[in-house]
Amino acid sequence: MKQLDKISHLLTALFFGIVLVFFLLFENVKGILKVEELTPTLVVNFLLIGLLLFLISWGTSTMVKSNLVADLSKKETEKNELKAKLYDFEQGVKLKNIEKKLDTLEEDKEASVIRKRQNFK
Repeated sequence: MKQLDKISHLLTALFFGIVLVFFLLFENVKGILKVEELTPTLVVNFLLIGLLLFLISWGTSTMVKSNLVADLSKKETEKNELKAKLYDFEQGVKLKNIEKKLDTLEEDKEASVIRKRQNFK
């Protein structure tokens, strides 16, 4: 779709450039294209074709932009899910450490009421 967008913009710019050169050099080119006069119908036809090309290029750029926004929102959602998993993992590790400490404290209390002797030097 990006390629179509680039081509449509290039085609629109090229068309308006050729039409500009045609109108600027009309006196020199009118015999080549078999157009003797510059009539309002001819100018309106050029403008309508240009408008059609412009609308096509605008539509393709809008579609490309909406696709990019959709991809960005998907990536943000994935990023938030990964952050949540990482947070849960970190909290799980902390909880396991706390549970181990509590288990060792409970075992110490259950083993005996009398404290073990500590040797101080």
